Amino acid sequence: MKMVESSEEEDDFPSMETVTPQSKIDTIYQSKTEKGIRKICFELLDLKDAVENLCSNTRTKYLAFLRLSDEVVEMKHELNELQKHISAQGILVQDLMSGVSQELEEWSRACGDVLEADDNSETREIDDIFSTEPEDQRMQFLEHVDVLLAEHKIEEAIDAIDAEERNHPELKGSGDSTVSESSSFKAALLKRKAMLENQLIEISQQPSVGILELKKVLSGLLKLGKGPLAHQIFLKSYGSRLQRSIEDFLALCPCYPETYSATLSNLVFSMISLATKESGLMFGDNPVYSNRIVQWAEWEIESLVRLVKENAPPSETSSALRAASVCVQASLNHCSALEAQDLKLTKLLLVLLQPYVEEVLELNFRRARKVVLDMGGGDESMPLSPRFASPLSTFASSDRMLVDCGMRFIFVVKEIVEQLTRLVILHFGGNILTRIAQLFDKYVEVLIKALTGPTEDDNLTELKEPVLFKAETDSQQLALLGTAFTIAEELLPMVVSRIWNVLNESKEAGGGLADNVLPPINSTVDPKDWRRQLQHSLDKLRDHFCRQYVLSFIYSRDGETRLDAQIYLGGKGQDLIWDSDPLPSLPFQALFGKLQQLAAVAGDVLLGREKIQKVLLARLTETVVMWLSDEQEFWGVLEHDSATLRPVGLQQLVLDMHFTVEIARFAGYPSRHIHKISSDIIARAVKAFSARGIDPQSSLPEDEWFVETAKGAINKLLMGGSGSDTSEIEDDDDDDEHIIIDDEVISDSDDSPSSLSTVDTEESFASARMEELESPVLTDSEN
Repeated sequence: MKMVESSEEEDDFPSMETVTPQSKIDTIYQSKTEKGIRKICFELLDLKDAVENLCSNTRTKYLAFLRLSDEVVEMKHELNELQKHISAQGILVQDLMSGVSQELEEWSRACGDVLEADDNSETREIDDIFSTEPEDQRMQFLEHVDVLLAEHKIEEAIDAIDAEERNHPELKGSGDSTVSESSSFKAALLKRKAMLENQLIEISQQPSVGILELKKVLSGLLKLGKGPLAHQIFLKSYGSRLQRSIEDFLALCPCYPETYSATLSNLVFSMISLATKESGLMFGDNPVYSNRIVQWAEWEIESLVRLVKENAPPSETSSALRAASVCVQASLNHCSALEAQDLKLTKLLLVLLQPYVEEVLELNFRRARKVVLDMGGGDESMPLSPRFASPLSTFASSDRMLVDCGMRFIFVVKEIVEQLTRLVILHFGGNILTRIAQLFDKYVEVLIKALTGPTEDDNLTELKEPVLFKAETDSQQLALLGTAFTIAEELLPMVVSRIWNVLNESKEAGGGLADNVLPPINSTVDPKDWRRQLQHSLDKLRDHFCRQYVLSFIYSRDGETRLDAQIYLGGKGQDLIWDSDPLPSLPFQALFGKLQQLAAVAGDVLLGREKIQKVLLARLTETVVMWLSDEQEFWGVLEHDSATLRPVGLQQLVLDMHFTVEIARFAGYPSRHIHKISSDIIARAVKAFSARGIDPQSSLPEDEWFVETAKGAINKLLMGGSGSDTSEIEDDDDDDEHIIIDDEVISDSDDSPSSLSTVDTEESFASARMEELESPVLTDSEN
C-alpha cells in the first residue's frame, strides 16, 4: 500500500532534473536582447546615412535650380536687348532700301533721252526750286510738333498730326512712297506718334487720373489710330474702379451677412452697364469692341460669384441660403435689364451660380435632417405661429416629445422656404420640393423607429441607433400617426404654398422673365407627383403600424399563433346551421373587440380626423385577412392530407370571412379590398375541402344566412353577449356599394366565388356605446 502511494506522488511531482536554472534563462534572453539591440542600432545608422545623402542631394539640386533661374532671367534680358537691336537694324535696312530705290530711279531718268533732258532743263530747274518748299514746310511741321511735345501739349500735338494726315492721306496708309522725302517724313511722323502714345499710356496709368482726363486719353489714342489699345485701357480703368469699390465694401460684409451679396451684385452689374454704355458712345457699335465688353463682363461675373462664396456665412446656415437667394434675385434682375443693351449674360450667371446654390441647399437640408432626427430635442427654441402650432398641440396630451419633433420639422422647413426669393423658386423650386419630400420621408423613419415592435423594412436607414422615444400605448401610437398625417395633409402644404404659387403664376403667365432666364434643363415637380411622394411615406408609416399591431394580436408573447388552422379542424357539431347561437371563431371575436377598443381611443386622440380613423381601421382589417391569405403555415395544415376536415370547419371559416367583411361595412370604411381578399380565402378553402370529398353545395348554406349570422354576431358582441335581433343593422336592397373616398367613387361589387354580401351600413365604431365594451365578451359557439 505504501508503494502504491509513493508511485502516485512521483507521478504528481516530476523529476527536478528537467527544470532549467534561472541563470541559464537570463543568459539566453540577455544574449538575444543584445543581438536585437545591435541589429536595430546598425539599421538606424544606415538610415541616418541615407537621410544625410538625401539632404545633400536635395541641397545640391536646389542650388542648381537657383543657378538655372538666374540664367533664365539673364537670357530673357539678352533676348529683349536682341529684339531691340533687330528692330533698329530693320529700320536701317528700310532706310537703305529707300535710298537705293531713289538712286536707281535717278539713274534711270539720267539714262533717258538726252535731248528731252536738254529741252526741259529749264523746267527742271524751276521744279527743283519749288520742290524745296514742301520739304521746308514738313520740317517746320515736325519742329512744331516737337515743341508741343516738349511743352506737354499733347492734345494740340494730336490735333496737328490728325490735321496733317487728313491733308495728306498717304501718310496714314502704307502705300508705295517713291519719294525719299515723303518716306522719311512719314517715318519721322510715326516716331512722334509713338512718343505721344507712350505719354498717353503713362497718363492713363496714374492712380489719380480722373474720368475726364481718361476720356481725353482715349480720344487721343483713337485719333492716333490706336483703337484696340484705347479699348483695352478703357476696360482696365473700369475694372480698377470696380475693384476699388469692392475692396471698400468687403470690409463691411460681416455686418450684412444676408444682403452683402445683393450689394456686390449691384456694384458689379452697375459697372458693367455703365461700361457698356460708355463703350458704345466712345467706340461705336464695332463688333470687336462689343465682344471685348462681353468677355470682360463674363470675367467680372465669375469674380462676383467667387467673392460671394468667399465672404458668405457658413453654407449650412439659413443666412447663407438667404445670401445666395438674394444674389440670384438681384443678379438675374440686372441681367434682364442688360439685355436691352444686347448683353445676354443670364445663362452664364446660372451656370456659375447653380453649383453654389445647390451646395447651400444641400447643406441646409442636412442641417434640417439633424434637427428632425434629434428626437431628444435641444435647448434651441423654435417658435411657431399659432397657425402651425395649434394643429399639433392637440396631440401634446399623449406625448410632448412627439409634438416637439413635429414642430421642429415644420419650423426648419418653414425657415428654409422663407429664405427663398421668387427667381430662386422659379429656377430651383422643383429641386427644393423634392428635398422637402425626402426630408419628410426621413421624419417618417424617425416615427417608425419610435413605434414598438421589430421592423421588417430593410429600406429604412439608421434604425440601429438608440431611440429616445417609444410610442408604446395605443394613445401614443395613434398620436404619432395623427401627427404625421396632420403635417403631410395640413401644415406642409401651407408651408410650401408660396413655392407652388410662384411656380403656378409663372406657368400661367407663359412668358416674361421666366422664359428668358430659365435654364435649358429645369427640374420641375408636378403637384400630384409631389403629394404622391408624401402619401407614400405616410403609407409606409401606416403599414408598419398595422403590421406590428396585427402581429402583436395574432402572435402571443411566447410566439404561438392565436389564429391557426386548428380552429377549423374537427369540431363537435356537424353543421353550424343547426346551432342555436352561431358565432365567429374566438380570434375574430377578439379582433372585433380589439378594433372597438382602438376606435374608442382614436375617437379621443384623432378627434375631428374621421378620415384618418377610417383609413387606419380599414388598413388594420385588411392586414389581418392579408396575413391569413399569405400565411403558408396556416394553409399547409389545412391543405395537408392528414388534416381532419369536416363541413363545420368550412362553415366556420366562411362565417369568419363574412364577419370580417361585415365589420368593415359596419364601421363605414372602404371594404372593397377586404371583400376581394376574403373571397379569395373562401375560394381556396372550398377547394381544399372539396379535395377531401366535402361537397360545398350541400355543406354551405345560402350566402344570406352567413350575412345575417355575421350581423347578428356583431349585435351580440356589441350588447355584451346578450341576445338581440338584427334590426340594428339595416339592410340595403341595392346589391352595389358605393364608397366615397377623397371625392372618388369606388364601386364595390364583386362576382367572386364566395358571393359575399355587399350590404351597407352608416354606423361606425366611433358611434358605438364603448362604455359597454371595455372588456369585450368572447364566446365560442362550439363550446
